[in-house]
Amino acid sequence: MATPPDSAAAHYLEAAPADVLAVARQVLEEEAAALLDVAAALSATPDFVSCVQAILRLKGRVVVTGIGKSAHIAGKIVATLNSTGTPALFMHAADAIHGDLGMIQPEDFVLAISKSGDTPEIKVLVPLLRRKGVPLAALVSNPDSYLGQQANFILHAPVRKEACPNNLAPTTSTTAALALGDALAVCLLESRQFSAADFARLHPGGTLGKRLYLKVGDLSRQNQRPHVAEDAPLKEVLLEISGKRLGATAVLDAAGQLAGIITDGDLRRMLGSFSDLEKLKARDILTPRPATIDVEDFAAEALARMQQRNITQLVVTEGGQFTGFIHLHDLLREGLV
Repeated sequence: MATPPDSAAAHYLEAAPADVLAVARQVLEEEAAALLDVAAALSATPDFVSCVQAILRLKGRVVVTGIGKSAHIAGKIVATLNSTGTPALFMHAADAIHGDLGMIQPEDFVLAISKSGDTPEIKVLVPLLRRKGVPLAALVSNPDSYLGQQANFILHAPVRKEACPNNLAPTTSTTAALALGDALAVCLLESRQFSAADFARLHPGGTLGKRLYLKVGDLSRQNQRPHVAEDAPLKEVLLEISGKRLGATAVLDAAGQLAGIITDGDLRRMLGSFSDLEKLKARDILTPRPATIDVEDFAAEALARMQQRNITQLVVTEGGQFTGFIHLHDLLREGLV
């Protein structure tokens, strides 16, 4: 029987809106509509394209700054730029006027984020940036603001109203700024032809990194190499499969070429198909043309092939020659599943 809610939980349930899902949908729909407005605004000014071109020519870094919630968005944009090949730094607009302005070098580029473009900290910071002579881009909702008028480039993120019912809490505006920052980062990525291999070099840790750099050979070389000859008797096949603990064995012909594979499932099915097991040889029960993968393929591709074929192991080859197996357990161990 369900435990009744305590008094505090009951209070929150009574205080919740009548239709929570309706409120949630309204927020998402308003923010989605705002993103369409941001996309439409791109065509109204050439500044976005010019900004991308200026950053591509940059010898320094993109310094992203903001105050309040915009500072949090700035931090995320910095992380995205760095991970996609554009060196970037975060500078809090308030800290900038208390010493952090020293991080800006002559060859840098500044991106300032502010919904209104008229916050006191921004008004103090902008003249100092202009004095340094660095290019300044303004990611603003109001292009006619102080920041917009002082900037070299305007990245316009129009926002009619916040999703907050009081039109106060930064919600739609921060979503719009974040999305426009993502658009900037991806345009830079595409322009630089930043590849998956480049991405992998910057993301070596965690599951994402492993998907991008871990090769089949990195895992298969740690396993044993179960294999038998085509004329191997059933007992030898059984011992090879059970002894090497990979659930299968490769079958090689007289020239050492891969002739097929025998899995523990094949053995179970074989018991119901043959009456005289003593005379069975590996060639009698093998499956020809088994699924294979090269040592240089990514481990993530091995997982995709296993899932597609609903199998738990693949024969690993190098230059077309049998070199071993990769098992689903290898991928589980690495956290790829």
